[in-house]
Amino acid sequence: MTEKNVEVTEELILKYIALTKVAREKATPLYPENSPEGLSLSKMMEMADSYASDAEWFSEQGDLVRAFGAINYAHAWIDCAVKIGLMDGHGDDEIFTLP
Repeated sequence: MTEKNVEVTEELILKYIALTKVAREKATPLYPENSPEGLSLSKMMEMADSYASDAEWFSEQGDLVRAFGAINYAHAWIDCAVKIGLMDGHGDDEIFTLP
């Protein structure tokens, strides 16, 4: 039986922050920065980076619920960029929802 998470812990937050950092580093742009797609991607990654930063700040403040929400939003922005074809997830279906 799979272990159930019934509370948000600091360890859980750190796990997802690390996973999101790996996703951010692994996914690579598929369009030039100055193309319409590249500009859209830049906005998406700005959102991902902002939410990841917020997650770390909330975690430092001891607000684990908001940290958990923020890091999941961060990862979702990256995952979305891969899913819609703005970034290459390099076949990693454990970190990304591949097309």
